[in-house]
Amino acid sequence: MQTSVERTLIVFKPDAVQRGIVGEILSRFEKVGLKIVATKMIAPTKDHYYRHYEEIGKMITRRGKSTFDITLEMMVQGPVIAMVLEGVEAVALVRKLVGTTEPKSALPGTIRGDFSHMSFGYADNESKGIPNLIHASGDAKEAEQEISHWFSDDELYDYNVLNEKFTR
Repeated sequence: MQTSVERTLIVFKPDAVQRGIVGEILSRFEKVGLKIVATKMIAPTKDHYYRHYEEIGKMITRRGKSTFDITLEMMVQGPVIAMVLEGVEAVALVRKLVGTTEPKSALPGTIRGDFSHMSFGYADNESKGIPNLIHASGDAKEAEQEISHWFSDDELYDYNVLNEKFTR
């Protein structure tokens, strides 16, 4: 199996920003050796989210228009913080740290398992979005598409951090 240094997108959703826990969550990524290569706070338009969630992520195709609409309304409730992280097998590592999409099912020790708790059932019954704090790219191809959607090439930085001395 080939391993490599990858880049992946994370987006701190409005619920993470509004709760004031971005720093605490971000520290988990830094502690495992992931490097921040881009970051910005942004209030994306519905068109931006349509491209992100449907054209790239196929949310309507996979989960239906109702789920997409509820997610979209939740995402436009405030600004988000988008970041690109880099590291060895970064996509899988970030997914492991974040935990499963449904907070109720996320294991303790994961970001969603420690900081959120809602179930799909409750959200569906209440016609609410799932406040699960963070978006993380699903695979390397998706990460590449998402990064180019959220960041221009001149917003991505290449620099060395101390732990790269031990991981490369």
